Amino acid sequence: MRASSQAALDRARERWEPVLRQAGERARTLGEQLFGVVDVLDASVALRRALTEPSRDGEDKAGLTRDVFTGKVDAEAVDLLSGLVRERWSEPRDLVDAVEILAADSILAGAEQAGRLEQVEAETYRLERILADQRELRLALTDRETGAERRGELMSRVLAGKVTPETAALAVRAAAQPRDHTLPALLRSVADQAAARRERLVASVTSAVPLSGAQIERLTRILERQHGRAVQVHVALDPDVVGGLRIQVGDDVVDATLASRLADARRRLAG
Repeated sequence: MRASSQAALDRARERWEPVLRQAGERARTLGEQLFGVVDVLDASVALRRALTEPSRDGEDKAGLTRDVFTGKVDAEAVDLLSGLVRERWSEPRDLVDAVEILAADSILAGAEQAGRLEQVEAETYRLERILADQRELRLALTDRETGAERRGELMSRVLAGKVTPETAALAVRAAAQPRDHTLPALLRSVADQAAARRERLVASVTSAVPLSGAQIERLTRILERQHGRAVQVHVALDPDVVGGLRIQVGDDVVDATLASRLADARRRLAG
């Protein structure tokens, strides 16, 4: 998302947060409605263009938004969308991406109001790791030949009774409507959004062996000093790394695994 679109999203988030706080646990319902808006916008190129046309008057676009969505989503969501279409978007799809992000934000806000936000973060990250390890399940949940409804139903059955309602809602959505994203990437994005709401960065650590509590605590302190803010460390096991650690915080990756060093040595010898 380019700078102008990101700025528009940031302004929308600032306006939307007080609404979510007032909505309480109903924020989850607003989020689900916004995901429905994403589907409507994805299905209509003409509507996306009409709502993002720079030469079109903002109030005219807001009026069109009210005509299309009033009665289909709650009044708060209509107001949010009316404000969004008044903004300037670099590309029509940026508007849709922004609504999708705000939808996830809304469901996470509902989890926060219910005291389940930290649990949603942990569950989503754990689900991502499970899918990385279980190839057959991952393929079944990401098979584009299978209809969206069936993928969503499968995810729902996998998670039934095992996770919070918010985790289930976000994971089912990710499986059913991944848009142009991969399922693991969407789950990671949700975990990152949850961590951001808790004012924490997420550090994804891959190790060949389990880390002790003391090791995780020490690594957390090191990362917090480096990044200047609270860090939530999630550890995944992968015997293929052989030794050492792979640490990812946002887009920053430090690969200090033995497997990586051996691969680098082989490339140097081959070159």
